[in-house]
Amino acid sequence: MASTRVENLKKRLDMYYAAEEAILSSQEYSINGRSLKRADLGTVQTMIKELERQIDALSGRRGISYGIPRG
Repeated sequence: MASTRVENLKKRLDMYYAAEEAILSSQEYSINGRSLKRADLGTVQTMIKELERQIDALSGRRGISYGIPRG
């Protein structure tokens, strides 16, 4: 079941990567007086990080944490 969830998260992540690319290539444009503004880049990038975190957690991968030794 976890593998199904990981696959679903990966599909969503791919869509967010595509959205990020679309935003970066043209955030806003107008045609015949009508405007279209794409989603907020910051929101999309936040979701990318969250989905990557969830995938790593379900896949058993841990993030690297750096600490300062105290002694």
